[in-house]
Amino acid sequence: MVQSINTRIDLVMESTAFTGLTDYGKVMIGDKGFEFYHDRDPRKFIQIPWDEVDYVLASVMFKGKWIPRYAIQTKQNGTYSFSSRKPKELLRAIQPYVPAERMVQSLGFFDVIKRAYQSKFGKNKNSSD
Repeated sequence: MVQSINTRIDLVMESTAFTGLTDYGKVMIGDKGFEFYHDRDPRKFIQIPWDEVDYVLASVMFKGKWIPRYAIQTKQNGTYSFSSRKPKELLRAIQPYVPAERMVQSLGFFDVIKRAYQSKFGKNKNSSD
């Protein structure tokens, strides 16, 4: 069994991790970090200490009414995506440990399309007009 990095647990919630394949398990928010444990396979786990978290990204839809996914971007090991039944409650539990300027909304569908269009057909920065 894996040893938890937390000494105090604030929240435990059923969640889904999107790591190549979909993994179902539990997310634990505690005083030392963010942890995900797989329901059936004890070898599949994710432990992220709070000092390793760079950004917490939330995919917000319908003006904040629905958050289908959230992701944790680490300083060295990439981005981990998750989904939960009550993501607002989970993100509120993360707030005391991650600064507010590090909790951001991810880009929406039309924002991604707009950026791609601007990078492809936008003004050329090297032209001398």
